Amino acid sequence: MIGLKIAIPNKGRLSEDVFDLLQRAGLTITKKERSLYASTHDGNYTVIFVRTQDIPNFVQDGVTDLGITGFDVVQETEANVESILDLNFGHCKLIIATKEESPFDNVEDIPDGAKIATSFPNLTKSFFDKLGKKVHITEVSGATEVTPQLGLADIIVDITSSGTTLKVNKLKIIGEILKSQSVVIARPDVLENEENQVKAFIRALKSAMNAEEKKYLMANIPKAALDQVKIFLPGLNSPTVIGLLGNEEMVAIHVVVEKKQIYDSIDKLKQLGATGILILTVDQMIP
Repeated sequence: MIGLKIAIPNKGRLSEDVFDLLQRAGLTITKKERSLYASTHDGNYTVIFVRTQDIPNFVQDGVTDLGITGFDVVQETEANVESILDLNFGHCKLIIATKEESPFDNVEDIPDGAKIATSFPNLTKSFFDKLGKKVHITEVSGATEVTPQLGLADIIVDITSSGTTLKVNKLKIIGEILKSQSVVIARPDVLENEENQVKAFIRALKSAMNAEEKKYLMANIPKAALDQVKIFLPGLNSPTVIGLLGNEEMVAIHVVVEKKQIYDSIDKLKQLGATGILILTVDQMIP
């Protein structure tokens, strides 16, 4: 294995999102079927595919240098790692829920001795210990939502993003332990010993994340309209202005625009007499 070693989820939606981000960041990977690792085409990084819940320990124990996983998983494992970048996807919440007909409407209503099923026993125990409640925690590896209906638990502690699965299983949320999203994690010694490589990796990810909500707009506009254009199209600093060969009245502008503002910007440009408008995708943007 060569270069910085990075653990990422081996399957599921999070794996797809991470793989997509790496590709957009220019860290192209060719993953072979059933392969446990792959190198980026530039040879600077080796990506290792492992279970999401194992990633913090892989990083802590030195198997890999960095990892990408959920913040909830990092907190549950209590691994000695640092979160160094929020990735703004994989958003979810670790919640407390019970049957819709339950008399419990908030966590304060939960009595001592209540049975709780969860895949997050450490976070659950810590939360209820802080409340001074003595509850019975049963660790389950999946299908937590069905445990109240089966009589295994009075309460569940589980991850949810939309709440749909809870509703299907006739459960109501009565509390929240934490909010989570995907994060990049590292061991403290890696941040010291491999600082330049880590910074390069984070910069590549940020460049793709920054570009995600941007578009690159090009247009020919009357030179007399430049002052007005700069008001609603400030760009990163100001629009790039280029003269047109053989046309003293018009100039070309190049500018980075927020994706959500692109069509409003086009409408304003057309009112000012703009022509030849082009909209391009921005792959990466490095401040």
